[in-house]
Amino acid sequence: MENRFVQAGAVSAVCLFLLFKASSFAWQGTQNAAPAVALPRIDTVDVPGRTDTAAIGVNDHGQIVGWFTDAMHRAHGFLLSKGSFISIDIPGAEQTLLTGINDSGQIVGEYVDAIGLHGFLWDDGNVTTIDVPGARDTGVGGINARGQIVGIYILPNETLHGFLFDDGQFITIDIPGVFIFPRAINDRGQIVGRYSVPSDPGRSHGFLLDKGSFITIDPPGSEFTDPFAINASGQVVGEQVIGPTIHGFLWDRGIFTTIDIPGAGLTLPTGINASGQVVGQFSLGGFTHGFSGPIRP
Repeated sequence: MENRFVQAGAVSAVCLFLLFKASSFAWQGTQNAAPAVALPRIDTVDVPGRTDTAAIGVNDHGQIVGWFTDAMHRAHGFLLSKGSFISIDIPGAEQTLLTGINDSGQIVGEYVDAIGLHGFLWDDGNVTTIDVPGARDTGVGGINARGQIVGIYILPNETLHGFLFDDGQFITIDIPGVFIFPRAINDRGQIVGRYSVPSDPGRSHGFLLDKGSFITIDPPGSEFTDPFAINASGQVVGEQVIGPTIHGFLWDRGIFTTIDIPGAGLTLPTGINASGQVVGQFSLGGFTHGFSGPIRP
């Protein structure tokens, strides 16, 4: 028997269905832990003259996207390419955040205006708004080399759904019995993100959606897990909360490694490319800084 775990009828004029076998819906939490380590080397990513900067995504060319705040605490997007910062703001937006970049330099993100939250695609200066039809808000998380985009949308009745945007069509990603929040998609079509169950909405679990298999990714002891990125090799980075502290983690073929920047109040890795370059943000001295560094020496 097959269940439709990914449904498109509500948001696409052409009904596109990805059929996943019910037997693939397995709660497979990998529990192999590795010791906590700091990245062997980090470079701080701070937009000059700004107090708060967050690096969010990185492509295989080493181009980094993220956001920074101005004196009024409004967010603006940036692209860091070959050592130069380029500010990217959507015209008419109150705030702009960049969340992902592929190897072609296509950038995705979110912006807020008087109407609400919108996703967008930035392609060589050309902006395309990504709004799921009928949704109140649309948020975009990541883009792969094929131009496939993942994110979430919220309907007027407050229900949240994930989506895949592929070749001009929206495909809803819904897993029965859980609230799902897709974050990123790699070039093999593997999707990572977080989910929660209605009986325990304050607790979040990570997931990997791969060819019909829904796999839970939870570092041992984590009370809140949020994978943010996955590269072509299947390496995943994200957030884990243990007690009062936010740590980063790397999940590589079933092995968890905690990522902490020495002295930081929190460490949050949000992007990883094919060479293992990790980007993210950390807090220090009351400010947010971006960072970039390799997972291997």
